Amino acid sequence: MTLDTMIAFNLVLLAALASPGAALLYAIRTSVVSGRGAGLATGLGLGLMAALWTMAALLGLEALFALFPWAYTALKFGGAVYLIWLAVQTWRHARAPLGQSTRPPGRAFLSGVLINAGNPKSVLFAAAVIVVIFPKGLGARDIALIMANHFILEVMFYGLVAVFLSSAPARQGYLRAKPILDRIAATLLGALGVRLLTER
Repeated sequence: MTLDTMIAFNLVLLAALASPGAALLYAIRTSVVSGRGAGLATGLGLGLMAALWTMAALLGLEALFALFPWAYTALKFGGAVYLIWLAVQTWRHARAPLGQSTRPPGRAFLSGVLINAGNPKSVLFAAAVIVVIFPKGLGARDIALIMANHFILEVMFYGLVAVFLSSAPARQGYLRAKPILDRIAATLLGALGVRLLTER
């Protein structure tokens, strides 16, 4: 493993993090609705699960899915059901008044883990991009370094999201546009879930 491969990995990872997806949408909404603490805890959960997917990819995730296709199917189905459930809940409460909802850090952390456990973007990033960027046969030290790098970068990204969007101006802006933004988020989450269920 070289510095060039790590830089390439970080650039691709940042582009993936910034693209709209279930993880980013959930992190944004949690930070606005439940505040900075819940947003940071959600980011920790998202980052931990993403780093675990990275480890799985480096240890042969692609080969595992080829050997046991049902494992990937089960993962896709579970992720799809969770995303559709989130979409329905978000749509149903789009016009509901929004107070300062408190979410315990432990629950926010677990939600982050669950989102990325069934997040197709997270799985595909791990299974496709990582195995292309890094050479096969990496040692335990290199794998641990890549995992730590991935975790830190994700936590920093979602931490910035939490700090910025938990501010009063961001919250007020969200409240004004809440019905529209929530329904856009619900549509995207639902579409991701349906796509997971229908694609081969």
